[in-house]
Amino acid sequence: MEEQDRVSAFVDEHGLEADLAYRVLDLESEVGEVAKEVTTSTDYGSSPESAAVATDEVGDCLFALLAVAEAADVDAGEALEVALEKYEDRIEATGGAGSGE
Repeated sequence: MEEQDRVSAFVDEHGLEADLAYRVLDLESEVGEVAKEVTTSTDYGSSPESAAVATDEVGDCLFALLAVAEAADVDAGEALEVALEKYEDRIEATGGAGSGE
């Protein structure tokens, strides 16, 4: 995946290498920031139609996830294809994409 290669090159260029455990913790932190934005923009869920997330926060999550993939030696593009196939199979079998359907 081109985006994963870009993240990998950025990490290398700026000396931002980190162990997989650190990358996962960073991803959790970034997703938490998105959740915080949704929590506050919806007044703690009382106005779900007001949910808002800043583009840069989504970008931070993508960067962190692609860094996780790189640290785990997982091709993000291949992983996405596997996930899409899994969801297609679930939809065909159960009518829904969720694992609990």
